[in-house]
This record gives sequence, C-alpha cells and structure tokens, in this order.
Amino acid sequence: MEITDVRIRKINDEGKMKAVVSITFDDEFVVHDIKIIDGQNGLFIAMPSRKMGEGDFKDIAHPLKSETRNRIKEAIFQEYNKVLSEREAEAAAEEPPVPETEE
Repeated sequence: MEITDVRIRKINDEGKMKAVVSITFDDEFVVHDIKIIDGQNGLFIAMPSRKMGEGDFKDIAHPLKSETRNRIKEAIFQEYNKVLSEREAEAAAEEPPVPETEE
C-alpha cells in the first residue's frame, strides 16, 4: 500500500492543534481529519477519533503496525514542513522592503 497524496487542509498558528490532514492510499482510499498536535515531546499525529463519553476518545481509523504509522507520520510531516516553508517564503515576499538609512 502506497501513500499517493497528502493534503494539509488547515493550518493553525495558535493552540496545540497545528494542522488537519487528509492522506490517500493507492489513489483509492482516503483518511480525513488526521491532526498534527504539538505535545509535550514535540509534534505528533492523532488519527481521526470520536468522543466516547466523559472525555474518552476512540480512534475511528488507525494503522495496526508501528511501521505503517511511521510511514504515515513521515509523509505527513514532510508535507507539513513543505507547506510551512512555502508560507514563510510567501510572507517574506509580501513584506515591504526596509528603506536603507544613511549614517
């Protein structure tokens, strides 16, 4: 099974949830609402889940093998870092030039 598309659908600059991602496998199967979370030990992915009562959440879809989770995580972080770099480049291009001062 190959990861054929990763889409960063929403990026948040504020709070712990940094992005919402969709990932496609073999151009045939998509999983929406994977979240990139900024936790105590850095960024991690949270698979789509639903609330099951008093604050408990249960994953709706998730990989069964840790190697599969790692492949998904690596693909998501690669695309996330690419999108962040593109946003930074766009922001830098939009900034007006600072006038030079003579001393």
